[in-house]
Amino acid sequence: MKPLISALLLSILCISTAQANPQQDKMKSCNAEAAAKSLSGEDRKDFMKSCLSATADTPANTQQERMKSCNASAGEKSLKGDERKAFMKNCLSGAPELAGNSQQQKMKSCNTEAGKQNLSGDARKDFMKSCLSAN
Repeated sequence: MKPLISALLLSILCISTAQANPQQDKMKSCNAEAAAKSLSGEDRKDFMKSCLSATADTPANTQQERMKSCNASAGEKSLKGDERKAFMKNCLSGAPELAGNSQQQKMKSCNTEAGKQNLSGDARKDFMKSCLSAN
C-alpha cells in the first residue's frame, strides 16, 4: 500500500511541476516584452496583467513573441556579432542549451570581454576565473 501511495504522490508532484513551467515561461516572456517596451509603473502593471491572463496565441504570434523576447534578452546581455547570432539561434529554437554549448558561450563571452579590457598574464587568468565562475 505504501508504494502505491508514494507513486501516486510522486505522480501528482510531477504533474504540478510540469504545469508550473509554462506559466513561468509566460512570465519571462511578458517581462521581456514589457522591458522591450520600456514600460513602468501603472502601464507595466496593466500590461503584465493582460499579458499573463491572455490565452495561447496562434503559432505565428507565438513565434513573434519568442522573437521579441529573444531580442530583448540579447539586448539586455549586450550581445553583438557571432555571440548574438548564436544566442538568437538557440533562443528561437526553443530548445534548452546543452551544458557544453552553454559553457562554450560563456568562455567565448569571457574571452571577448578580457580582450576588450586588454588583459594579459595573471590579470587575464584571474578575470577569466571569476568570469567563468559567475552565474
